[in-house]
Amino acid sequence: MKKMTGHIWRLIMVFALLVLLSGQMARAATDPAAALPSWNDSVARTQIIDFVKRTTQEGGADYIKPAERIAVFDNDGTLWSEQPVYFQLIFLMDRIKELAPQHPEWKNQQPFKGILENDMHAVAATGNEGIMAIEHAADVGLTTVEFREKVQHWLDTARHPRFKRPYTDLVYQPMLELLDYLRASGFKTFIVSGGGTDFMRVWTEKAYGIPPEQVIGSTDKVKFEISKGGVPRLVKQGVINFIDDGAEKPVAINRYIGRVPVLAFGNSDGDLPMLQYVAANSLPNLELYLHHDDAEREVAYDRKSAIGKLDKGLDEAAAKGWPVVSMKNDWKTVFPAGNAETKP
Repeated sequence: MKKMTGHIWRLIMVFALLVLLSGQMARAATDPAAALPSWNDSVARTQIIDFVKRTTQEGGADYIKPAERIAVFDNDGTLWSEQPVYFQLIFLMDRIKELAPQHPEWKNQQPFKGILENDMHAVAATGNEGIMAIEHAADVGLTTVEFREKVQHWLDTARHPRFKRPYTDLVYQPMLELLDYLRASGFKTFIVSGGGTDFMRVWTEKAYGIPPEQVIGSTDKVKFEISKGGVPRLVKQGVINFIDDGAEKPVAINRYIGRVPVLAFGNSDGDLPMLQYVAANSLPNLELYLHHDDAEREVAYDRKSAIGKLDKGLDEAAAKGWPVVSMKNDWKTVFPAGNAETKP
């Protein structure tokens, strides 16, 4: 009996400790003094924390009801790296190399010839038509289940050319903290990205805590069919249906969310319409840009970059007072500890 009583007391003590720790974690997530530990004490950090505090204080002039606390984030270059080219494009090019033995004609056809010869200039010269050809060749005929499996295998095995780490290691630690901070404060976080919806949904929940139904991206056509074995399935047609970039981002937000967000975070001119759309909300709102200005720990680029160009967005941010987060000056660290080398 005494042994049983001692066991019960140990369980009670463990439960009490777990409750205490969970309370401490919750306070750390919402306490301004503990929020965003990988951020330096900068103007941008102060503006973020002030916005969250004002909009979640019941009875305050800027209070936003929980149902309307919608925050949208671009993915490539905002939540994870995007250089030397968008990571999904690297996945598609790796798929072309995998399929090449079945297509000897590709040795003489662009953009496939450029991919097989690692000539990115030749691939880039084919423009949007080339990208669509790559998409078609890499995806056509795959079921959505098969596609997810191939994406997961690639994420497990592929390595970034500079950092020699899996691509999902190259998420930004300060942004992970921001997502957690917002959710702990009653915000619902969405991805609104030019990346493929099917590609992102494989890994965003594990990487960011953002579930598949809150991922909005570019889509391709799929067809419902019954297999010869009688199994219902969706088959990818290899044809791009919708590109979620630029002016299409507000369209996608309206279509899939149905509310105008109150916070938007991007890193390129392709995100500018999304930020403008959020800025027009009659509710208190906050628009932010991430400026890639850290050549040592990541990559420095903006106005003249072919990937993630930030030109008009910088000008509009300056004109309207939107916070521009400096990767170099505002972040103590870029990647989660141990995820990537900090030097080339």
